[in-house]
Amino acid sequence: MSKRHPNHRLVKIHRSYVVEQVAGLFKVHRNTVREWVRCGLPTINDRRPMLILGRELVVFLIAKRAKHKQSCQPGEIYCVRCRVPRTPSGDIADYQRLTDTQGNLVGICPACDTKIYRRVSLPKLDQIRGRLDISFPQALRHINESIQPPVNRYFNQG
Repeated sequence: MSKRHPNHRLVKIHRSYVVEQVAGLFKVHRNTVREWVRCGLPTINDRRPMLILGRELVVFLIAKRAKHKQSCQPGEIYCVRCRVPRTPSGDIADYQRLTDTQGNLVGICPACDTKIYRRVSLPKLDQIRGRLDISFPQALRHINESIQPPVNRYFNQG
């Protein structure tokens, strides 16, 4: 897990941690953990060394991550560059098949003109669609499935 979203599952809930231990656990700087304390991470008391209960650390990290989470509504795709969910330009998206039941919706962000993607399950596509006009591009045919024979066909018959 990245430093931006520390993995709360690494924390033992029945243990107390000092700032340096928490920093080492998540591979962040000690000042980052001290900033978490200033932002509301509870400590056992105000004395040094600052002790942090594992249970409280887990609750804090989960709440911190949930606070910044943005869910996409039907018809929206999250733009990584803009960092907000957006409706694709022209309410148009393409469905790119990945497996028999899963694929990506691909559109263009109206604000920054980059491609935006949303992973979808084919059975749930109608719930996610909203007002989007979704096209299902067909795969190109292989040359051996062509009606016309290839030009170099007769060269291979030696």
